[in-house]
Amino acid sequence: MTRHLRLLPLAMLLLATPALAQPADDSRLVELERRVDLLARELESARLGEAADTAAYRSAFGLAPAASKVYGARPGVSVGGYGEALYENFDARREDGAPAGRPDRVDLLRQIVYLGFKFGDGLLFNSEIELEHAGVKDEAEVQVDPATGEGAAELSGEVNLEFAYVDWMRSRSLGARAGLLLVPVGLVNEYHEPPVFLGARRPDVEQRIIPSTWRAIGAGVFGELPAGFAYRLYLLEGLDMTGFSPSSPLRGGRQSGSQALAQDFAVAGRADWVGTPGLLAGASAYVGNSGQGAADARGRIRARTVLWDVHARLDWRGLDARAVLARGTLDDAARVNAALGLGGGNALGSAFAGGYLEAAYDVMPLLRPGPRVELLPYARYESYDTQQDLPAGLAGNPAYRRTTLTLGAAFKPHPNVVVKADRQIRRNEADTETSQWNAALGYLF
Repeated sequence: MTRHLRLLPLAMLLLATPALAQPADDSRLVELERRVDLLARELESARLGEAADTAAYRSAFGLAPAASKVYGARPGVSVGGYGEALYENFDARREDGAPAGRPDRVDLLRQIVYLGFKFGDGLLFNSEIELEHAGVKDEAEVQVDPATGEGAAELSGEVNLEFAYVDWMRSRSLGARAGLLLVPVGLVNEYHEPPVFLGARRPDVEQRIIPSTWRAIGAGVFGELPAGFAYRLYLLEGLDMTGFSPSSPLRGGRQSGSQALAQDFAVAGRADWVGTPGLLAGASAYVGNSGQGAADARGRIRARTVLWDVHARLDWRGLDARAVLARGTLDDAARVNAALGLGGGNALGSAFAGGYLEAAYDVMPLLRPGPRVELLPYARYESYDTQQDLPAGLAGNPAYRRTTLTLGAAFKPHPNVVVKADRQIRRNEADTETSQWNAALGYLF
């Protein structure tokens, strides 16, 4: 009851605004809608009581909900996290009828701990520590080079830092960020917590074309401007072309801040606009050389790499709809192919592109109005080509022109817990893809 009384002055102010104001322009109407939406959320939280205080987290400054906890915390330590388990059941046969030969598997993909520390107003540290595949252990005999004494063994899992950075914020509109950063591209790379994205698996386009999860050491600026604009602009370590592949062009080139070659750097930027509450539209771009000192008879190989995307999301009255279109280019592709020994149908493309449309709708209010439980049937259609263009004289591999249709449903007994199940129908122009069933459990805290 006390919280309701505290909200009454704000409600009276919002209701009085149209009568007191002069004829408003579009920006003032957008601001009014934003304030009404905030009031509605506050009233809902007050109605639900203390149980609502931890029901859902909100994203801030380019981070997913749980990763954003430190921004709303008091000075001192902040802890959060998320986890994800996945079961994959592959069809016995490929499109062309040949045996697929892919065993079914279940995997605790990752368990994450967010560890942050707020030093005071405007200065904080935030990090994401990831344990993959339920642990790390040796699964092979260590092979030692007698000349150097160095050796390595195959490991079943990994422990990684997804990000670790320091923020200094002069105001909400201008902040500085430095450390291991998430590259601000697409809809999943920065917002990859399982209850946030649709599907038991992340979209193929945001793995094959946009190599999520993608991080790099760097520094830059960020902020949230009036009228619903947000931006991020970073200087980052560049990719390493020696890891590029025709199936997933950039994925193996990520250096992830681990003893990264730093002879080439890149710039990444992003701008988003929230037109009305629940609507986000924006674009991002990454530009940088990936040669990292590589050379051939003609001299240094620059391997200039460009990746851009346009994206949109609408979260409105139970509907969650998203769209991404991404395209990348690789200069000096012929020289890079020669340096890596790639050719024929397995050459790197000079361009690669893809996109997807997906939507979900919460049908639970139609079935059982009441508690905040969600049931969201969803569908996603993806089309992508990792060899959209090739250097002169090369023919593309039809296996790299692919589509994926995902049909499934997500059940959320709590905003931060999700169970998903879906069917992925995979196709390529060589008829060699294998479709599959998936089931996943995800949570954040």
